[in-house]
Order: sequence, then structure tokens, then C-alpha cells
Amino acid sequence: MKVTRKQCNAKDCIVCGVNNPYGIKASFYEMEDDSVCALFQYQFNHQSYPERVHGGMICAIIDETIGRAIWCSEPETYGCTLKINIEYHKGVPYNTPLRCVGRIDKKNQITFHGTAEIRTEDGVMLAKGDALYMRLPKSVISPDAVANGEKVDADVFVPDDVEEIDL
Repeated sequence: MKVTRKQCNAKDCIVCGVNNPYGIKASFYEMEDDSVCALFQYQFNHQSYPERVHGGMICAIIDETIGRAIWCSEPETYGCTLKINIEYHKGVPYNTPLRCVGRIDKKNQITFHGTAEIRTEDGVMLAKGDALYMRLPKSVISPDAVANGEKVDADVFVPDDVEEIDL
């Protein structure tokens, strides 16, 4: 499927932060069907039991992917997670390329809701979830940065040559 836009990363986020030594460093792409696809791989330091990623890290990528899916139609909308449900279907490995695809399925003036799935490159579903978010302006999410005229820490563009992703 064709990529329509690559989203920016942040500096310090545990999911997308380019400077976070413990982070996943996921890259997010808006797709032609208004979904968002994260390309990433967990590392050894994200493990729970040996050879398995910690459930909290699995939840984190699902949460981030759904939260970013709203940017396909509303690039200035930020959200704060109100409720999230995760289903763990198989052990999630580290050091393996993975994909998380998220979509928004409901939205109103106050909230938005979406779903996401983590899959291997060959399509095996490992985990899925759905979440509800409260719409919040940047001034509430990062009040000090906005008050000082700074951008919210989500403005690091890391160029690459990804133009299509096999979903």
C-alpha cells in the first residue's frame, strides 16, 4: 500500500524518540487508506521473560499508533488516552521487524476511538487493541513548551525512502 506521508518523531518519547536510548524508535507512516503504519523492532532491553517483549511495551506501541492515526484527518489534534484494551495473541519477539497498523473508527468533538494490530512482516497477528482518547490542545498537553513559544516535542523529521508498505 502507498505511503502518503511520513510523520515526525519526537526527541525523547519511549515509542518514537530518536534520542531515547531505551526507546523503540518507531517510524510512522500515513497510508492511502487513512491508516497509520508503524515500522519498528523491539530490542533486548524491552523484554519481560526471555525472548518475549514486555506487555507494557506492546501496549505502548498500540497506544501511540492509534493516537497518531487521528493525524491522517486532523494533523493538529492531540489526544490523551482515557481507556485502552489489549489482547495478547502470541509472544512478541525482540530483534524482529514488526508492523503496527492503527485506524480511527469513531470520533466526536470531545473524544476519538481507534484500533491497532501488531503483526510480523509475514502477517501473523501478535497483539491488538482498541483505545479511547480525550481531545486536548497542545497548551494542555505541553503547557510549559507552548507558554515559551516552543514546539511540542514531536517535530523531528527523520527522512527515509519508504514509499510503500506491504500490509
